[in-house]
Amino acid sequence: MPTLRDGDPTRRVDAGTRPLHNLWRLRRYLRPYAGQFCWLLLASLAATAASLAVPLITQRVVDGPVADRDAAGLLRLGGLALLLGLAEAVLIFIRRWTQSSSSIGMETAIRADVYAHLQRLPADFHDRWQSGQLLSRVTSDLSVIRRFLSFGLFFLVLNVVTYLAVVVLLLRLHAPLGLLVAASAAPLFLISRRFARHYHAASRRMQDQQGDVATLVEETAQGLRTMKAYGRGPELADRFAGRARTLHDTGVGKARLLARTSALFDLVPNLTLGVVLVCGAALVARGTLTVGELVAFVSLQLMLIWPVQSLGWIIANGQEAATAADRIHEVLDTPPSIVDAPHAVTLAPNAVRGRLRFEGVSFRYPCATTPVLREIELTVEPGETLALVGVTGAGKSTLLSLVPRLREVTGGRITLDGHDLRDLRLSSLRRLVGTAFEEPTLFSMSVWENLTLGRPDAGDDEVRAALALAQADFAYELPWGLATRIGEQGLSLSGGQRQRLALARAVLGQPALLVLDDPLSALDVHTEALVEAALKRVLRDTTALLVVHRPSTVALADRVALLDGGRITAVGRHSELLATVPAYRAVLCAEPTSRNGLVRS
Repeated sequence: MPTLRDGDPTRRVDAGTRPLHNLWRLRRYLRPYAGQFCWLLLASLAATAASLAVPLITQRVVDGPVADRDAAGLLRLGGLALLLGLAEAVLIFIRRWTQSSSSIGMETAIRADVYAHLQRLPADFHDRWQSGQLLSRVTSDLSVIRRFLSFGLFFLVLNVVTYLAVVVLLLRLHAPLGLLVAASAAPLFLISRRFARHYHAASRRMQDQQGDVATLVEETAQGLRTMKAYGRGPELADRFAGRARTLHDTGVGKARLLARTSALFDLVPNLTLGVVLVCGAALVARGTLTVGELVAFVSLQLMLIWPVQSLGWIIANGQEAATAADRIHEVLDTPPSIVDAPHAVTLAPNAVRGRLRFEGVSFRYPCATTPVLREIELTVEPGETLALVGVTGAGKSTLLSLVPRLREVTGGRITLDGHDLRDLRLSSLRRLVGTAFEEPTLFSMSVWENLTLGRPDAGDDEVRAALALAQADFAYELPWGLATRIGEQGLSLSGGQRQRLALARAVLGQPALLVLDDPLSALDVHTEALVEAALKRVLRDTTALLVVHRPSTVALADRVALLDGGRITAVGRHSELLATVPAYRAVLCAEPTSRNGLVRS
């Protein structure tokens, strides 16, 4: 893989070293449409043959019926030319219709594969990549690839065939003039080669910049309230204007490059045509070439103007598609690091006792120099609730993320009833583990769909019970009840409402393991007390691992583990640790009082 620059996985130093390699790798998406492509090509070749026949008929008309004043022959040849024109029109209609349907099918298939691959990639990947860069790859880049695979590639083949066929016919009509036209391909080749190299680099630069702009727009939309609260609108507008201006300048430079090359592509055939007209007229004057042959020769040569003029667009589209394929394969070539082992098994929920054990567990982030977690030894017995306590940055959330394998341990192992979590199928493990995070994520879908995300078959009574436990009955008071569509990121709700819905979603699946990362931090004192009382009943029959910061939540746990410097330094009951471990007491007494007004000592 090419090296990365400035720590940004979207900035490749040698992008374009093999500009068509990754585009060629997408050929598998053409295979389902190979039959259609063959019929398209045959229809197009037939249409091209019909159009090539018209100049030859014109030669016969000029040198035959027109010269001999044969009206009947003129009508016959004119009718034949008309039929050929109609046939060409019908064939072009069929080609365009089929092209559109097959191209959309290819784009859909590639997009589905990219999206599915994004789902398989671990959280570390998404932490490193800008969301706008991923968005631009799944939208604009795929549209560019679709245009080339369906139109650019097709016309490249068709135009090459047309060019060769016309040159052969010109050589048959008059060999010297035909050689002159054939020789004009040399400067066209040199121009094309230079243009392709420069345009590929410009395309890559512009597509990366489009991703930067998309990222900025998305961040601005998500952080709109913060931006307005701090009055930073003008500064962000200036920042966006700078990015947009950079994108504009790159686009203008790319357009200038295409315009300059297109002018050269126009110049070469036109100069050749001028030479052919002068030489052809002289040959007609000498009697070595008939008027009909000159008319046919010029008509055929004029048919080369479109293939040559379109060459700039085809090369440009091909280079844009090549850079888009580079960017797509930067995602597709990233192997998922958290996958099912070949021997992975499925555990039935009713067969799980819930004994969770951390055995010498260590974890280091990919770009970190020191581990976040070191030699964690911890056991949570079936039905036990264990609370994790530690200062900010101690690694509590990281430790919890290892249980559903959102991140993978880099040392040691975690077992569930003696089974290494890496020996369980991910789908099975994540059905067994219910999670709720401090920053809950809600999707732009209905309340019901958000709640049943992990349990699509849940019934009305089960959903109602989960909402009651999480003190989230407010959901029934929304404009359309549970059918109310939540805005993006759930920002149409308060922080406490989002947390309660996320907690209801976690317990709805009746998980064998419950992993809660400070899920009550945004609740008011009264609601917190109600949720804790209800949650205590749920935790009685479930193995649970909680990250807590307040004594009221610690009271839910059977035991407490202190995480300090990436290690478990103490485990015991809350009262015991409070009396015997100064570091534990310091963590809970960081503030003079808790939110419910109780002294933290």
